[in-house]
Amino acid sequence: MSKKYFFFDIDGTLTDRSTGEIVPSARKALQKLQEAGHFVSLATGRAAYKAEKFRAKHDFPNMVCNGGHGIYLDGELKENRPIDYEKALAVYRQAIELGYGVYVALDDSEKVYANSFLFHEQVGLRKEPTVYIIDENFDPANCDAIYKLYISIPEAEEEKLTLKDTLGHLRFAKDYLMFQPDEKKEGILRMLSYVGGRPEDVVVFGDDYNDLDMFDDTFYKVAMGNGCDALKAKADYVAAANVEDGIYKACEEHGWF
Repeated sequence: MSKKYFFFDIDGTLTDRSTGEIVPSARKALQKLQEAGHFVSLATGRAAYKAEKFRAKHDFPNMVCNGGHGIYLDGELKENRPIDYEKALAVYRQAIELGYGVYVALDDSEKVYANSFLFHEQVGLRKEPTVYIIDENFDPANCDAIYKLYISIPEAEEEKLTLKDTLGHLRFAKDYLMFQPDEKKEGILRMLSYVGGRPEDVVVFGDDYNDLDMFDDTFYKVAMGNGCDALKAKADYVAAANVEDGIYKACEEHGWF
């Protein structure tokens, strides 16, 4: 069998969302894939500082993270790029002009910056551990990079933010829109450039909307049975749910072990 390059989303694919733990049969499948000589990597939208904790805890040497902008190879961080600075700055300015609160992540960490408490007044705290830095003189135009934006715009009003589609964005929390890298496919291609792999030998596993970008026709695409319908529609193969041993069964059925 020719060598394959496997990329696995974390949340809802490798892990049981109810526990946050890797499904035991999935862990066994990844071990058997490596023993069979295949390349195995995580592929997650998580920021590098979050994803690294998971990678190190579970001893995964390879990872595409930060929505495709971060690369770990053999446990070493090779790159971790911010989002497009000029486009992010334009989205920030438009949101401020429209009267929405904005938090800005200037690096890969829990810290976010703003010039007022407007975001908090409009929607409250973010849905994850955060260090808030409020400085009335803060202006991202005076900074070197932007890694993420969080804008307190309701879903029903998104059309007002006409620059929204110039950057990758997701709505994991109903009260605010998050702008972050959404380029898993490009991250996978960059990983291949490090390891000398071919796109036609790539197999991707995912379950949610942020996996749509890596469900490219160049790759072989496996959607989990517990995944969203949009992802299943693009898949070459729909596996059983992850907690029903979907990853292991898919690998076994395809003869990848």
